[in-house]
Amino acid sequence: MHETVTWGLIGASTIAREWMVDAIRKHPSGAVRSIVSADLERATSFAQQKGIPNAYDSVAEMLADPEITAVYISTTNDRHLPDALAAIKAGKHVLCEKPLALEASEAQTLVDMASNKGVVLATNHHLRNMDSHRAIKRLIDQGAVGKVNSIRLFHAGELPESLKTWRLHDKAAGAGVIYDITVHNGDLLRFYLGANPTKISAIAATSGSGPRHIEDSVMSIWEFPGDILVQCHDSFVVGYGPRGVEVHGSAGTILGIDVMSQAPGGSVILRTKEGDEVIPLEMNVTYERGVADFIAAIQNRGKPSSSGEDGVWSLKLARAVAQSAATGQTISIEPT
Repeated sequence: MHETVTWGLIGASTIAREWMVDAIRKHPSGAVRSIVSADLERATSFAQQKGIPNAYDSVAEMLADPEITAVYISTTNDRHLPDALAAIKAGKHVLCEKPLALEASEAQTLVDMASNKGVVLATNHHLRNMDSHRAIKRLIDQGAVGKVNSIRLFHAGELPESLKTWRLHDKAAGAGVIYDITVHNGDLLRFYLGANPTKISAIAATSGSGPRHIEDSVMSIWEFPGDILVQCHDSFVVGYGPRGVEVHGSAGTILGIDVMSQAPGGSVILRTKEGDEVIPLEMNVTYERGVADFIAAIQNRGKPSSSGEDGVWSLKLARAVAQSAATGQTISIEPT
């Protein structure tokens, strides 16, 4: 048995409640000791609901607990940087929600500080841990569709009422669809193709009833090496459309249907001249794999499924989408 990794949660969020606490506890080395929220009543209620021993309204007080080995951060986007900095300075390993910060230079600061401190920093990009997307990547790598020439990502859904808070109304907190959804696309595309795009163009809009200065829909075109073109549609206001991916190549197409979600599900179909082949999927919980890889990295048995560096790049690409939408210009991406 490996040594227990004892966690503190920074942020009494929906994702922590619905997915992360259970994913941590599912791991043989995982234990949840504490939860912190700026609202002590919220933290206390969360702790009681999930059976967590300690509740705090002070990040510093929680981090002072020597029993805490690692933290999971799911506060508002603007809080990721200061909360992660505090945790790293305290010598804790950090699994942080995306984006790691609101500026790529700030995210890089986290990566550098974690390296200097000797702690693991990882980004909770869940899509690359889904069985569906891992199957799609395997098919791409195996040449099942020949040379990839284009990809279409449709990551457009309806934002649940419970989440129509800061995501739609607080620009300073990192509101808008780009930092909530498009940032995931950047990580997923890098996972598929093993490369960064060279150019990005985008148009954003407020299609729903939210504040006009906060985008809830964006469409973007990404150019990758090898003349691969990618189209992304991300939205908070598409209630009934499918969410998936199409990978088109010289010898076929991969269809990922209803695979842009948190829960296991959806299907993957390989379409070639031979017809349609349904790819078997195990339907594991994506967050359980993310936690397992993170703990393996802490215990020197592996590496995070999505590293701090991956988080820097997904933020850079989301920033490029935002910049293109704001200026009307095509943004060139600096080489790795």
